[in-house]
Amino acid sequence: MRNVDAAGLGIGDDHPPRIMGVLNVSAESPYDPSVYDDPGEAAEYVDEELIGEGADIVDVGLESANKDLDVLSAEQELDRLDTAVETLGSTSGDAVWSIETRYHEVADEALARGFDMVNDICGFADPEMPRVCREHDAAVSKMASPPDLERPGAIEDVDDIYEALSMNGFTDKTILDPAFGGWSVEKTHADDRETFHRLREFRGYGRPLLVSINRKSFLKTIAGRSTEEALPVSLAATSMAVERGAHVIRTHDVAETRDAALVGAEFARDRVRSGDEAGAVAVEELDVTTVREAEHHLDRLDADPSVAGDAVVRTYELRGLTDEAVGALRAATAEPDADAAFALAGSAAAETAVPPSATDGGSPADGGAGLLVATPTGVSAARSSISGVSAALDAALEPIDGGSK
Repeated sequence: MRNVDAAGLGIGDDHPPRIMGVLNVSAESPYDPSVYDDPGEAAEYVDEELIGEGADIVDVGLESANKDLDVLSAEQELDRLDTAVETLGSTSGDAVWSIETRYHEVADEALARGFDMVNDICGFADPEMPRVCREHDAAVSKMASPPDLERPGAIEDVDDIYEALSMNGFTDKTILDPAFGGWSVEKTHADDRETFHRLREFRGYGRPLLVSINRKSFLKTIAGRSTEEALPVSLAATSMAVERGAHVIRTHDVAETRDAALVGAEFARDRVRSGDEAGAVAVEELDVTTVREAEHHLDRLDADPSVAGDAVVRTYELRGLTDEAVGALRAATAEPDADAAFALAGSAAAETAVPPSATDGGSPADGGAGLLVATPTGVSAARSSISGVSAALDAALEPIDGGSK
């Protein structure tokens, strides 16, 4: 995983989760507590409510990204930049300042006037944006979007998000955002929930992840909460997002989100990393839980994608097995290259090993039980080998095979 240096702030697996607090200087922005058009009031808000509560990054929006509002031109955004720059100069707290824009002209001007990084909500739809960020040696958050400056985040099919993130390439300091929220009428809450469920997949590019999930509809509708009541669901999702590999959390609720992020980081799975010193063989255990996640890492390395099916091991408890089903499972998993193993319940207490057969198992009246441990490839091979032995076993293995990707 590549770490990013954002004006001295480390972002990535080697660093704690970072909190991006939000300031809007656009009167049309939908969340009133973060909206200010007076630089003095804005600076006080930043010092007290953002940096003072633990924000590492201050993200300044010049316009609302509401899909129902007209898109401002680069010139109109530049007209609002003075307020943002004056606010930056009036704050006393220490943070990285990010400008939210879709235009390279705005990013260039903001970076020249004191901003540290860019939050590109159109994901390099402006092809000059990567060049500007490189010239300023600035970190940039890149949100998954179509190649259209008027449709930020409007990726309707979850399967298209990963490819969209690669549009017009990356800089050395690119952070990726899979675009949660109602960016288009076609995008549903179910789409956002699937994106969240698949969050680890977006680590496949080997770059840090940013998520903007604060009080989003796909979360608050789970619990039937209004925006004002949605802080608890946001915090629950924040911990989960960090545990699943997110590095930056964008939020209006800084103090609470910081705490939730730290909890998620504390309980994230420990992974092996070693060999960073010169001349050593480096090892990084990847956070891979599905075949698709493995496929993305293999694609990044231009490696053989066929091994993805062996990258994940699943464990299933089977009950109600007949003697024939037990024998078939044991025979199918007995070969050294089976990528699967079957352990019969109670077999550890047996005094002698019992060779695989179609009549072993010693099952009780309600059927035998055991654990099937296998890679997705092993499940498919076992299912093919066992097919026809038992209709009930065939039916049991079908969803296992189909759901192991």
